[in-house]
Amino acid sequence: MGGPDDVRRPVMPPRLPRLPRLPRLPRLPRLPRLPIGSPLQLLLLACSFALAAYAGVRLLADDWFGVALWFVGAALLHDLVLLPLYAAADRAVVRGLGTIRRREWVLYVRVPAALSGLLLLVWFPLISGRVERRYRLDTGLSADGFLARWLLITAVLFGGSALLLVLRLRRLRRAAEHRPPAVH
Repeated sequence: MGGPDDVRRPVMPPRLPRLPRLPRLPRLPRLPRLPIGSPLQLLLLACSFALAAYAGVRLLADDWFGVALWFVGAALLHDLVLLPLYAAADRAVVRGLGTIRRREWVLYVRVPAALSGLLLLVWFPLISGRVERRYRLDTGLSADGFLARWLLITAVLFGGSALLLVLRLRRLRRAAEHRPPAVH
């Protein structure tokens, strides 16, 4: 004991018999997590629903049939007339820019057109001049100038979009000039 050839090994405890393996149960599918957000988001969502319910009750209190008829008419007008019109206009723009191999320019037309269309949709009664008398009686202001302002905003939107396109093309052209030539 204690010599150079003495190798001490730890005493191993006796091996316990192995337990038989139980068959694995099939895994249950995981339920998807609900993306409910933070408590602040839930509070804001509940407040927006409460505000919408209040506005709906106030709106439907006087002339519920007229409001319901207006909603149905607006949905039908949008789905049956307007959606095919602006889908056809979008396809024409995509095809037109596709023929000159510039399909990436489509967004520079879509975004200002969509914003201008949204402004026209919201302010159409005043832009068209159909409610000028009523607007003047209710607010005491003149309804003149809504068409000119809408046209000006539309021109600024398309001009800004064109300016962004020019800046992007200039940046791409400069990057291509500084790129080393490809070796073939």
